[in-house]
Amino acid sequence: MDILTNLDIRGAALVLSAAMASMFAGVVYAQTPPPGADAATPAAQPAKAPEPAYTLTGNIGIFSQYVFRGVSQTDEKPAVQGGFDWTHPSGIYLGTWGSNISWLTDGQPAVSAPLEWDFYGGYRGNLTPDLGYDIGGLYYYYPGTYPGNGYTNPDTLEVYGALSWKFLSVKYSYSTGHTFGLPTSAGSYYVEGNLSYDVTDKVNDTIGKVTVIAHVGHQTFKGFSASNYTDWKAGGSFDAFGVTFGVYLTDTDANQALYTNAFGKKIAGTQVVGYVQKTL
Repeated sequence: MDILTNLDIRGAALVLSAAMASMFAGVVYAQTPPPGADAATPAAQPAKAPEPAYTLTGNIGIFSQYVFRGVSQTDEKPAVQGGFDWTHPSGIYLGTWGSNISWLTDGQPAVSAPLEWDFYGGYRGNLTPDLGYDIGGLYYYYPGTYPGNGYTNPDTLEVYGALSWKFLSVKYSYSTGHTFGLPTSAGSYYVEGNLSYDVTDKVNDTIGKVTVIAHVGHQTFKGFSASNYTDWKAGGSFDAFGVTFGVYLTDTDANQALYTNAFGKKIAGTQVVGYVQKTL
């Protein structure tokens, strides 16, 4: 190979090398963001789902008996209970709830009233993140057949107000008319304090939330002071297999002679209630 040929080959090699270096530099420059620019553009955030117009929930349960304010409503026999609640984001709510009962018919053949059917509504909100309030009304409806003369219809309307702080709450309920069949008893009231504390959200893969409850209340009947009493309750529940299992104990200091039914049962005495409930 002569000298000219060798120079031509070297020159061609130098030109090729310079071209490749220029192309590489261009690629590197193209991949390098300009000063002040982010190295990567963040992914677009998904649009926030719109708030639902309302929520509708329900529940149904089987109870060993129905105890209301410390007094058995089913002659210490089982009860099936359930209801629905409609809630608006503004805080307005409406609901209905029902249970079989026997306290109106026990020993009274002229009365046929196997059901308690409640209707309620109100407004709830928060004064602070932990302090809530609730105001509303509740109508206890007992459809049935009653004697015509001298019998006071047991249907009752109460208005209520409540305050809650974390797992504690207090509530005052005021009767606007005859109270559970007592004539001229408008102004009767029930005041109560409640505790509902979630011990844990989950125990294991089978047992979920565990909750303990406690309650104390005082019922005052205007014009019937001998029937006044204080009641209390304590118990707990846990979630498992998609349902809630619970048990609680109730008792009162009521005059047992006034709260003994026609079958001789002290319906305001010590009561134990077990239940299984499903939220829908």
